[in-house]
Amino acid sequence: MPKMKTHKGSAKRFKKTGSGKVKRSHAYTSHMFAHKSQKQKRKLRKGTLVSSGDYKRIKAMLPK
Repeated sequence: MPKMKTHKGSAKRFKKTGSGKVKRSHAYTSHMFAHKSQKQKRKLRKGTLVSSGDYKRIKAMLPK
């Protein structure tokens, strides 16, 4: 059976942690900052883990 190919779009968006969880960055961080509060912008900077509902799908796209 051939090797599984990495989904390159997913590889650019997600990273695996040392323990095998999947990290992602927040949405809504590219423009229109004037109406967002400082608190909201500060919280969007920090990455977070992928939710359990999406984890299985994303893990299949990142075989490594």
